[in-house]
Amino acid sequence: MAAAAVTRLWQTPSPLVQCRSLHVTLRTQKAKTGAEQIWLTRQQRDPYVKAAHAQHYRCRSAFKLLEIDKEHKILHPGNRVVDCGAAPGAWSQVLVDKVNSLGQDPAESVGFVLGVDLLRIAPLEGAVFLSKCDLTDPATHRKIIDLLPSGQADVILSDMAPNASGIKELDHQRLVGMCLSLVDFSGTVLRPGGNFLCKIWDGGESSLIRDRLQQRFQIVKTVKPKASRTESAEIYLLAKSHKSNNAPN
Repeated sequence: MAAAAVTRLWQTPSPLVQCRSLHVTLRTQKAKTGAEQIWLTRQQRDPYVKAAHAQHYRCRSAFKLLEIDKEHKILHPGNRVVDCGAAPGAWSQVLVDKVNSLGQDPAESVGFVLGVDLLRIAPLEGAVFLSKCDLTDPATHRKIIDLLPSGQADVILSDMAPNASGIKELDHQRLVGMCLSLVDFSGTVLRPGGNFLCKIWDGGESSLIRDRLQQRFQIVKTVKPKASRTESAEIYLLAKSHKSNNAPN
């Protein structure tokens, strides 16, 4: 898939696929369409939205990463982490705490958090952001390597997705293309033994990503945190222990 096609779709996200600001009072916001009304009603009833507001996370997706890390232990103090598709910054909020990037625990190593997105990301203490950067572009890859301490990451995370077209299979294929590009980039920037996590919309081409991950990592698992909505096709592929030899088996 051409990177340009991915970029065009990703640059103009639908308001229905974005994590909207939790500072908006949902009960007073008037829906303009039936779809927006459904979205607002769901948000009002969602316990993770309420919890995100109470705990000052920028988006409910923070709880997906918290749950995955609690079960699979992929984040540690001192880790250098690249957060792909970082806007609005909820995962980066979790990462700042998990990797100790502010040095809040003086007994632990200090980590580094780098968030990247085509959208603008509001500043966050303890994280460095590359906004308006296309993760399929080699120029963005060079910026990431330049910013990472020692030019390497311990963990690569991706919650990125293209703007939904409404055509399920097309959206699936586009996200697969984005994830494959990121898997290839991990061969350059991820240290041996490092971990990789990416969101996909499950479908007929999911095996392409699994196969490539299995070539490059010791362990590959499919996970679906409870914070992911039941009706969603969203799943996460978790790959652990990056092989020192990146050549396919």
